[in-house]
Amino acid sequence: MFVRLLRESFTRNPRRKLLTGIALVLGMTVATATFTVAVDVGDQLAREFRSLGANLLITPQADTLPVEIGGVDYRPVDQGAYLPVSDLPKLKEIFWRHNILGFTPFLDVPVTGAIAHNAGPPQNFPAMLVGTWYSHAVPLADGTTFTTGASFTHPWWKISGQWFADGSKNCVVGALLAKTEEISIGDVLNLSASGRASASTVTGIITTGDAEDNAIVCPLVVAQDLAAKPDEFRQVLVSALTKPADALAIKDPNSMTPTEFDRWYCSPYISSIGHQIQQVLPGTQVQTIRRVAETEGRILSRVSLLLWIVTIAALIAVALAVGATSATTAIERRAEVALMKALGATNFLVSGLFVSEQLLLAIVGGGIGFLFGAGLARQLGETVFGVATSPRLVVLPVILIAAALVALIGSWIPLHRAANVSPAPILRGE
Repeated sequence: MFVRLLRESFTRNPRRKLLTGIALVLGMTVATATFTVAVDVGDQLAREFRSLGANLLITPQADTLPVEIGGVDYRPVDQGAYLPVSDLPKLKEIFWRHNILGFTPFLDVPVTGAIAHNAGPPQNFPAMLVGTWYSHAVPLADGTTFTTGASFTHPWWKISGQWFADGSKNCVVGALLAKTEEISIGDVLNLSASGRASASTVTGIITTGDAEDNAIVCPLVVAQDLAAKPDEFRQVLVSALTKPADALAIKDPNSMTPTEFDRWYCSPYISSIGHQIQQVLPGTQVQTIRRVAETEGRILSRVSLLLWIVTIAALIAVALAVGATSATTAIERRAEVALMKALGATNFLVSGLFVSEQLLLAIVGGGIGFLFGAGLARQLGETVFGVATSPRLVVLPVILIAAALVALIGSWIPLHRAANVSPAPILRGE
């Protein structure tokens, strides 16, 4: 009998049901699209922000204060502390190892340079030699290799010519230094530091917008040989994929409860990743590069907030539309409800009939809205963010539950009044 009443309710007055269903389809389409875009585009934007550069700087804890002029550290190589290159694979052993997108070690060595082909006595010039990796394969503990270097952490560096290969006797020269000392591609530079000497062929001229524009950049092993620091470096820059900071991210881990600490540790905050790096690299100091991390977090938070506002506004609009059609339905069906109650139907049975109608509409409307929303999300991703999103089945149950809640909340008041009507006055026509 209940199923028959439910079926006749849909066939007797399909127009009201159709209006409610259309409202649910439209609302769930917008909710699916914004939710999918928020998940997919948030991750993609976070990866795009990594092109802004590294967001973590690792230095020895016992290091001396840098003597920087124009962003270049001019400390003698025999001062300060160093870190072993053999420890770098440990960066890919932390809990959030898959969020470590790249890391690049640096070793700065003050040198004296001279162009080898110049006729007459050599014209020496002071310069900073920056040893680093451009694209280096790092063997990991699990037997795989991880390719990293400046090509991953400093993608904005522009070069005229070619980069050097790791282990070669080649180098690239900063644009300002090349202009000042009239260095060209193909020149051979004689480099000396603390009684040690090396010769490197210039393969390119780089423009970085930073201190490297006035330096010579070479393979890390060349700088290690000149500094007599084999297998060591001064600092490493890490590019890590993180989530925007919130109140938990900036809280002192020592003041957290065990539950808060577990949640903080298992979230890819830049602070928790830095903490995990210090655990695998004891004796180091991990600093957040604020100008990158804060800009990234601020933009991601605002995009996420905008999408949530649109989603909530769509759900409220659907609830109002469902409430309006439900109120009209309740007025139209007062005589039907009164007759049912006069024949012995309880309030629970009448309420169950109306609730079942709303749930059926929510399931159908939510399912259709999910399909339309997946297509809309793809168009939004490509048009607005330049990223094509993929349908996520995990979103479907979320949308169905949201549709059910919106349908029930929106129709709650009119249907509650309809289920509690007194049959006698209505049947008398009052």
